[in-house]
Amino acid sequence: MAGRINDEDVVAVRERARIDEVVGSYVALRNAGGGSLKGLCPFHDEKTPSFQVTPARGFFYCFGCGEGGDVITFQQKIDSLSFAEAVERLADRVGIVLRYTEQSGPRQEPGLRLRLMEANQAAEEFYTEQLSTPDALIGRQFLGGRGFDRAAAERFGVGFAPTDGKALLKHLRGRGFSDTELVKAGLTRESGWDFFQGRLLWPIRDSGKQVLGFGARRLRDDDRMPAKYLNTPETPLYKKSHVLYGLDLARKQISAKSQAVVVEGYTDVMAAHLSGVDTAVAVCGTAFGDDHARLLRRLMGDHDAFHGEVIFTFDGDRAGQNAALKVFAGDQNFITQTYVAVEPTGLDPCDLRLQHGDAAVRELVARRMPLYRFVMSNMLGSHDLDRADGRLEALRATAPLVGSIRDSSLVNGYARELAGLLGMDPDEVRAEVSRAASRSSRRAPAPEPVAAPPEPKPTGIPIPDPRDRHLALERETAQLLVQAPEQFPEHWDGLSPADFTHPAYAAVFTGVEKAVADDGPGEWTQRVSDAVEDERVRSLVVALSVEPLPLQGAPDERFVVAHTAGLQLLTVMRSIATLKSRLQRTNPVSAQQKYNAMFSELVVLEARRKALQTRSIGAQD
Repeated sequence: MAGRINDEDVVAVRERARIDEVVGSYVALRNAGGGSLKGLCPFHDEKTPSFQVTPARGFFYCFGCGEGGDVITFQQKIDSLSFAEAVERLADRVGIVLRYTEQSGPRQEPGLRLRLMEANQAAEEFYTEQLSTPDALIGRQFLGGRGFDRAAAERFGVGFAPTDGKALLKHLRGRGFSDTELVKAGLTRESGWDFFQGRLLWPIRDSGKQVLGFGARRLRDDDRMPAKYLNTPETPLYKKSHVLYGLDLARKQISAKSQAVVVEGYTDVMAAHLSGVDTAVAVCGTAFGDDHARLLRRLMGDHDAFHGEVIFTFDGDRAGQNAALKVFAGDQNFITQTYVAVEPTGLDPCDLRLQHGDAAVRELVARRMPLYRFVMSNMLGSHDLDRADGRLEALRATAPLVGSIRDSSLVNGYARELAGLLGMDPDEVRAEVSRAASRSSRRAPAPEPVAAPPEPKPTGIPIPDPRDRHLALERETAQLLVQAPEQFPEHWDGLSPADFTHPAYAAVFTGVEKAVADDGPGEWTQRVSDAVEDERVRSLVVALSVEPLPLQGAPDERFVVAHTAGLQLLTVMRSIATLKSRLQRTNPVSAQQKYNAMFSELVVLEARRKALQTRSIGAQD
């Protein structure tokens, strides 16, 4: 069992892992003014950016779904990691070797993930050096035969795994890596042999250019592994459904152009980039899936005029058609902006460049057609449209496709286009599309009503509506406590939890007091968040830290006092109203002593009210 990560190391990770750089690896961020960045939230579907990152405070927050936190929280949520796993991944990113407190039983060696990344980096250097050896002649001939010279190989980090099945093992042992580390990195096998032997290799990197694994191409007929392409097995670093080859080269262009071109192989990525299509990426040993789609959407962000385009270069054969159908069925998020680029001759981008030059690859992408049209045309191709019954069968097969399009404003146009392809009356086609859409949305008959189980009562502290005008002063004061604590007079200018009528704002103030008392390490907002026990209130602290204050420039002490005095004034006014109500119900004759005591208290409260009102007005002048 691994020990707990040293607290000082956690603080160091928070400080050194810049939240804008980490989030920017997953989400396209743009300047939002005031030192903040914005983008599309990766945690819920949205068309208008409500996700905000504040680098100066080290926090992110989504005003749409309420997710928020620091850089560790983001890494946890985006990759479904535990706290410790997220800290380890960020530590790997910034080069921190973590220390662990001892616990009973064996524990994982500190810095294991960092060691695996270092092993992959060392392996890449070894493989690239091997490409120039006599043993790699067949690999150089393969590259040359596909139009790639030495400069291209170096640009993409192409390497060669020697036919000596233990060459990498021996080399990395000499670099101080253990056999266990090499197996866990997917570089060697349990049997002691190198995982890749006699193959051409491409390094697969994340968006931060860290080597996660490799893809290998078969070169020899006597290769004992029959698969043409072989990828690193699943490891703590390499998850094939979460990586795209070429992403490290294309990430910035994908974000800037809001476009991604998905090709089918490593050489196709090389050909595309060398031809000027610098947004090309490829899947690694798996089909394009939902995780890939979400990754690209986050990187493309929102460009207002359209929400990005993903262009697939499927082959025109049956396998390519099946792949297009799978993408269409599983990726409805891209239904209005997903395209297919198919070369009529059946050439892939690599062969197209080799035979017809760079311009031909650019033209292939420029000739893209909407994915739905590609799928629809292929479906129609399997029917005899010269016969009336064939046209009717084709209509019934394709109508659900058009009816499934999410953007209803496009359905009529697509139905009209389908009518032209079929040579049928547009009204008849639209009617069938409507029937297909109705059938797909029709639900089974509802079961007999039964008594609904009681709704579970919400637990924890409820979160206030930020638009509640009655709580505006409390929210702004809480913002000041989180954003500008240094501007408060001593003892928070007399504030107490009782001045906050909403329990969440009172909990924030209590967290502030606790953070001051603990005086621990770390940034102020993080200390307040750590001092709060309720998870939802922690999210509120993050929201308060990034929400803009209703003023130009930074808040000063006068602005703060206006809020503290105003909030305490409301508390006093509530006390006065309660006391007056009690006085009205008290007989001044039969309960003279009690009445006089309350009256004296009222006089004191009125004096305090006037003083607070004066301070509040004076502070705002």
